[in-house]
Amino acid sequence: MKKINCIIADDEPLARNVIKNHISRLERLQVVAICTNGAEAFRAMKEIYADLIFLDIQMPQVSGLDLLRTVTKRPAVIITTAYKEFALDGFDLNVLDYLVKPISFERFLQAIDKYENSINPGLSDYPRTLTDTNLVSSEPFIYVKTEKKRVKIELQEILYLEGIKDHIRINTLNHGIVTYQSLNYFEERLPDNLFLRIHRSLIVGINHINSFSASKIEIGEASFPIGRTYLKKVAVRLQNL
Repeated sequence: MKKINCIIADDEPLARNVIKNHISRLERLQVVAICTNGAEAFRAMKEIYADLIFLDIQMPQVSGLDLLRTVTKRPAVIITTAYKEFALDGFDLNVLDYLVKPISFERFLQAIDKYENSINPGLSDYPRTLTDTNLVSSEPFIYVKTEKKRVKIELQEILYLEGIKDHIRINTLNHGIVTYQSLNYFEERLPDNLFLRIHRSLIVGINHINSFSASKIEIGEASFPIGRTYLKKVAVRLQNL
C-alpha cells in the first residue's frame, strides 16, 4: 500500500505530538516533515513531496491562512486549531477538513477517511488493517438524561434534535425524548459522519435527509431552514453526500 506522506505544521509541541501520535497509529500514514512555524511549513511544501498537511492557523512568522493564500500548489490541507471561528475562512480556501483542538483520534480518523474518499471514492469503506481496527471503539448508541432516568437511544434511529426554549427534543423513528442537556453538548458528542448542525436550534441525522436545497433540509414530512451562519458549512458537508 502506498504511504500517505504527511506534514505537521504547528508551533505548539503538545499539538504536534498529538497529531504525530495519531499518524503513528495508522500504517498507511507517515510523517515526512514537522514544522514549528509558517516559514518552515512554506519551505516544506516547496521542497518535500507530501500528500497531506495538518496546518495550524495561528503560527509565528506566517499564519496558516496566509500560507494557504500564498501557496497555490500544495498538498491536501486539514486545518488544526483551537478557534472554531476560522472555519469559514478555511473552507473558502478549499481545505479538506477542519479539526478543533483537542483532537480526538476518532475525529482524526474521520478526516483521514475524507481524504481517502477525495482521492479514491469508496476507499474508506474497505476493511482496515489490523493496526487500525484496534484503535477506536465508537458505540452505536448514547444514553440521554431525562428527568428521572437515562434512556438509551440508537444513533441510527435519531431523525433530528431540536432546541425548544429551555429543553431539547430528540425525535427518533419511534418516539420523542425530552432532555435538558444542551444542543452544544450533543454536537460535541455525536459523530460528525452521522449528524450535522444546520441551525443554532437544530441538529439533523444525515442518513434521514430525504432532500435538501441551498436553504432548507427535509426529513420525512418536516422541513427545516438552514441557519444563515451555517450555510457555508452545511453546503460543504452536503456536497459530499
